[in-house]
Amino acid sequence: MPSIHKTPPAYVGFGMLTPVYIMALDKLPKHNTGAIVHQVSEYVYDDAAIIACNLRQWGVPTGMIGTAVGDDLLGHYVSDTLEDMGVQGEVRFTNKYKTPLEVNVSDKTGARTYFWQRSPEILSTLDTADLSMLVGAKLMYVDWYDGDHIIRAMNEARRRNVPVFLNLEHGHNDPEIMEKYASRATICQAVTDAAQIGKKGAMLSVAKKLLKAGIKTAIITMASQGCMVVQDDEIVRIHAPKVKAVDGSGAGATFSSGFIYAYLKKWSLEDSVRFAIAAASMKVTRSGLKMFPVKDIKALAATLRVDRMVYRDNRFFEIDKLISQAQQSPLMTEGKKLAEKLLLKKKTQHRRKIKKSLVG
Repeated sequence: MPSIHKTPPAYVGFGMLTPVYIMALDKLPKHNTGAIVHQVSEYVYDDAAIIACNLRQWGVPTGMIGTAVGDDLLGHYVSDTLEDMGVQGEVRFTNKYKTPLEVNVSDKTGARTYFWQRSPEILSTLDTADLSMLVGAKLMYVDWYDGDHIIRAMNEARRRNVPVFLNLEHGHNDPEIMEKYASRATICQAVTDAAQIGKKGAMLSVAKKLLKAGIKTAIITMASQGCMVVQDDEIVRIHAPKVKAVDGSGAGATFSSGFIYAYLKKWSLEDSVRFAIAAASMKVTRSGLKMFPVKDIKALAATLRVDRMVYRDNRFFEIDKLISQAQQSPLMTEGKKLAEKLLLKKKTQHRRKIKKSLVG
């Protein structure tokens, strides 16, 4: 039987593999009580795998290099799900342990409470994972909470000139972690509690720290406050739209998915951040991890408010809105064309009314 040709994955995720049950409810119950669950979704976690599946829904060829899973029902569910989604890569089975499980509980505030199994024995299987999938890849994603097991993959990616996207979260607070992980990454996504309530100084402080560590693109996510991204001397802050949250599980990974999608498409920095914020904002409006179509996400992305700054001489400077840059943006160009079309229609109608009045 002839072999089926597959396009090599542009995105390669490296990290934990686990099935997850996502339960959506109104609010968490008090201790020793219960609550009605409105919806239960099944998926494959962690973030590296979520992103691989999300990008597949947008037509991007992806692959996954993950931990081994147990040779049991849950393990085969992980393997079958990735295969059904079209995510490339071999899922390894073991009889040494059962497949780990994660349970996420999401409430209507957008918060989530999670329970997971992450033993050293499971994570150590990353040390023997085959890295050959990195050949020809355009980007590799890793998570800092997988520990030093990511270093081998990051070194291999660097050897093959594959950019590394590192999810650092709060890891920037630890100098040792910064030295080990950030120094090996190209793009870094981080968070800070102060930034999540809109404190610009906190965003800028973390961004500067990442840039000094050698990061080329520093992303500071701020939950409902949007995010700030610094690349070279360009800085964009995109404000998140107000949405009704139903399920916040996977919102951060969906943001990463959106940014990576735009990165692989070689969009501008502003359009990349717009798309990422819009994708994450739309995701939380429904339970589960079925992605909205790209065209719908782009439509929301074009409406988002943006602030721009520049980073020069180790300092941040605020600048006025750059109309010329907005006009060059594909997302804004589409919106401008539509506005011009509507404006022309209104002008034509107005002229007809004037003619009619003159004739009368």
